[in-house]
Amino acid sequence: MKEISFIRQNIEKWRALEPVIDTASSQDPGRLADAYLEITTDLSFSRSNYPRSRITIYLNNLASALHNSLYKNKKESRSRIWNYWKTEVPLVMYASRRELLISFLIFIISAGIGSLSTVNDDMFARLIMGNGYIDMTLDNIESGNPMGVYGEMSQVSMFFMIVWNNVRVSFLTFVSGMLTGLGTGLMLFQNGVMLGSFQTFFFQQHLGLESMMAVWLHGTLEISALIIAGAAGLALGNGFLFPGTYPRGFAFRQGAKRGLKIVVGTVPIFFIAGFVESFLTRYTSASYVLRGGFILLSLAFVLYYYIFLPRKLSHAIPES
Repeated sequence: MKEISFIRQNIEKWRALEPVIDTASSQDPGRLADAYLEITTDLSFSRSNYPRSRITIYLNNLASALHNSLYKNKKESRSRIWNYWKTEVPLVMYASRRELLISFLIFIISAGIGSLSTVNDDMFARLIMGNGYIDMTLDNIESGNPMGVYGEMSQVSMFFMIVWNNVRVSFLTFVSGMLTGLGTGLMLFQNGVMLGSFQTFFFQQHLGLESMMAVWLHGTLEISALIIAGAAGLALGNGFLFPGTYPRGFAFRQGAKRGLKIVVGTVPIFFIAGFVESFLTRYTSASYVLRGGFILLSLAFVLYYYIFLPRKLSHAIPES
């Protein structure tokens, strides 16, 4: 890339960071850290390609000023955890909105494939969920307790098992992004097909509404977090596949940092979903109104925190 093109592409970003440095004492430490990462990435690229250029000196001065500001304001790190959940996760979700959309589409299409396959092949549900699970579920249906699987284990044991499994799957979905995103897509596809087959099987047993009330009581958070973890994996893969103007190694590290922030942000959601599945889902006698209200509340939280709040914060940054 020619130097003039590099400057034109990034000059507005650099100018926007100058007032951030000037007011570093009142800035969020997370914002300073992200700005420092952006500047040092550009500085490394400039040093490699234009070592004697004035733009390299300019970027070096910006990076030095940001470095000093970060260490000068180190005492503010006590609010780092709060700022992480309040601003950093929503902002990184806004930066990854395309990956989130792709992850959602892969999952929804996969669920549709699982549903259609179950409708057209009586043995497909057994292939996906196993003969043991299907036979147990049919026995539960005959005994009048179709959702009995949620009450077979002790609540505490079930909680730890579910949380561990969900967190493990989410991190595997993220790490699979190192396989250029194909691994993440495969994880989303498998889980989507399984969900589509599961729900369709219960509709075939004329228990569609009951199964949705039980599954989505915890599944609204659980499935949403899985799709979000898929966005993290795609961000990791895209950093390697599409480095843009940056060296591939730097772009990969940027994608890894962005993806890691996203997937760590899903951990509390999996804990809440695990609690609901272990302690609340088993009460299938609860009214549809109560359970439906909780599902809508969970959905409202996901939409606000991962879609509307990121957009709101991203629009507020230039003004601040």
